[in-house]
Amino acid sequence: MSIVKINVLTVPAEQREVLEQRFASRAGAVEGSDGFEWFELLRPVEGTDQYLVYTRWRSEEDFQAWMEGPMKAAHQGGGGGAAGAGERPKPAASASTVWSFEVVQQAGPKTGA
Repeated sequence: MSIVKINVLTVPAEQREVLEQRFASRAGAVEGSDGFEWFELLRPVEGTDQYLVYTRWRSEEDFQAWMEGPMKAAHQGGGGGAAGAGERPKPAASASTVWSFEVVQQAGPKTGA
């Protein structure tokens, strides 16, 4: 079964739009990675300032390969965006925690009737 990684990002209200724009501008960046299965950016509705970045992977090894390759390069300035040479924009999140899960059961909608 798959593994799930949830990055819990604490995002102040004034940075929400910045965070969402950054994720929108990277659309497609992870989708071609070997072992990638699913991505969702979840915006809090009420009671919290924490966004959830949900990804599902075929295996822990596939996730780690993405972390050490494409993700690392993008976060070290390889993803473009900053105006000056070597400058990086200020992070939109003030804190980040990664939760890891193994999928032990899953279900989808029933088809046909």
